[in-house]
Amino acid sequence: MKLAVVGGGSTYTPELVDGIARLRATLPVTELVLVDPDAGRLEPVGALARRILARQDHPARVSWTADLDAAADGADAVLLQLRVGGQAARHQDETWPLECGCVGQETTGAGGLAKALRTVPVVLDIAERVRRRNPAAWIVDFTNPVGIVTRALLTAGHRAVGLCNVAIGFQRKFAALLGVDPREVTLGHVGLNHLTWVRSVRVDGRDVLPRLLAEHGEAIAADLRMPRELLDRLGVVPSYYLRYFYRHDAVVEELRTRPSRAAEVADMERELLAMYRDPALDEKPALLAKRGGAFYSEAAVALTSSLLSGTGDVQVVNTLNNGTLPFLPDDAVVEVPAAVDGQGAHPLPVRPLEPLFAGLVAGVTAYEHLALEAALKGGRDRVFRALLAHPLVGQSDSADRLTDALLAHNREHLAWA
Repeated sequence: MKLAVVGGGSTYTPELVDGIARLRATLPVTELVLVDPDAGRLEPVGALARRILARQDHPARVSWTADLDAAADGADAVLLQLRVGGQAARHQDETWPLECGCVGQETTGAGGLAKALRTVPVVLDIAERVRRRNPAAWIVDFTNPVGIVTRALLTAGHRAVGLCNVAIGFQRKFAALLGVDPREVTLGHVGLNHLTWVRSVRVDGRDVLPRLLAEHGEAIAADLRMPRELLDRLGVVPSYYLRYFYRHDAVVEELRTRPSRAAEVADMERELLAMYRDPALDEKPALLAKRGGAFYSEAAVALTSSLLSGTGDVQVVNTLNNGTLPFLPDDAVVEVPAAVDGQGAHPLPVRPLEPLFAGLVAGVTAYEHLALEAALKGGRDRVFRALLAHPLVGQSDSADRLTDALLAHNREHLAWA
């Protein structure tokens, strides 16, 4: 089994490789190819990947290249984990929206739109090259904003599924709090990428979410950086990203007083890459846990395995709505439990979404539709319309200012600007 990873020079990659090594029975990889145009990152990451697999006596052959066509040739699956513009572009996404009083974040709001505009054309070009070279390959997208990127891929007819680590993170956290094996925990997880709620947590068929909130509400709220009282009033566990909606103004003030997350990550990446260059290092370093992406490897291995083996396992993924949430168009991309087999991801039925959550989901879905139009067709007016539709913007003066700032900071990445 051949696996290609586009964005293989990412400091995340050793996490993925460690999962491949540990879960070889689930995903028997025989060849791993890392693809990245940045040789300065790719070589140390690739060399560490070889050492990680060797340490765990894994037989897979590891190589790295800047040649996407060669990497895609014969690949069973291609994983996308790229960042157009690197941490420098992310730093911009997280800072200039604050000047307009809006949250600065790389996957939602104005910063998330900027990332989508930079990313969608690049991902679609990669996917088209993969399809020409190897039309049977599956594309697993971990590139943010996952919902918009996955919608772009599926709209263009690619064999693709989107993946996020929020759901598996909740599963592991709740299992630890309950003292059970994670495999015993099933989440009633529903919404859009980075806009989800856990409405039930089942163990042995029983919903233990009320018990979790009663006994561990403080710990869960602290992880989410939200008030315990809010969780009790909602009666669900929202994703961490809902704090940008539920506590927008407080978050803006907080972000104005500290360095951007991109600056923190850039420092961390320099340290990680220095570690990766040490020929004695043959395991993922502890520092990598602070980089983000916890349990990404387990989620990626499980999803890829199900797509290639056709097992029909139920996993939380990003895929076409197709009536799952009846108030959304069928071509919207939702993040819900789905049976995954050789034909793709098939969402399971979910109970009707409460109005408190459905209204926000509908609004953000409309924004994502407009964001994808802007990414595909360009134009200042399309960018403005997407920002005006976003629940975190919603005012014409703010949308105008944000549009000008977005274009000024991203001209080098936008061919039409």
